[in-house]
Amino acid sequence: MSARPLTVLVVDDDYRVASVHVGFVERVEGFQVVGEAHTAAEALSLAEELSPDLVLLDLYLPDGDGLAVAKQLAARASPPAVLIISAANDVESVRAALRLGVTHYLVKPFAFAALAERLNSVRALSTQIAGFPEEGTQGDVDALFESFRSTPQRSEIPHLAPTLQLVYRALVASSDGLSAMDVAALVGISRATAQRALSQLEQSNAVALELSYGRTGRPEHRYTARPRSSLRGPAITPRER
Repeated sequence: MSARPLTVLVVDDDYRVASVHVGFVERVEGFQVVGEAHTAAEALSLAEELSPDLVLLDLYLPDGDGLAVAKQLAARASPPAVLIISAANDVESVRAALRLGVTHYLVKPFAFAALAERLNSVRALSTQIAGFPEEGTQGDVDALFESFRSTPQRSEIPHLAPTLQLVYRALVASSDGLSAMDVAALVGISRATAQRALSQLEQSNAVALELSYGRTGRPEHRYTARPRSSLRGPAITPRER
């Protein structure tokens, strides 16, 4: 019998972004979205009502600071795990999140693979906690804390610039080929930027291009990630954005 899915509350002030995050979570096995909030007040209210296992929390909310929300969630009798998803990358925000015991911190924009890795990390930690003995040894405690501290491994190619890394990781995480429009939606960039990135990745042999013919007869360009061993070398300079 499989374990029950971990319940998730998604919090983001932008309805469209929240919807994307909901879609991301629902693609990862073992998780179930039970609520969506767009303000600090709504987040706290739904957390009280739904008692989620995990909260995906934006920091920029129209009626308050996400860190203040995280602090109130941590004070609950049975606090949920908190995974911050925000454009805030300043040291004060990150330091405050660490002090509050936030499980993971993702900086926008990011690819589906980045969130999936962290969700799977949360799931693995939850499983370890559930199986923790009533009286653990020092080894049991060390193993649990080591899992908590571990950093997810990212699929990337060292010489690629940040935007290209995001696009490449989105392709690695996909079981099927992606179009420029698919990549733009997943990564949070414009279709034109996605197309330029895909073209450069294809030229450097990091991705493979396939033509898919639909009902209209017009071919759609779809891209898949190639194994790293097939790379031709650093054809893309770090100054590309």
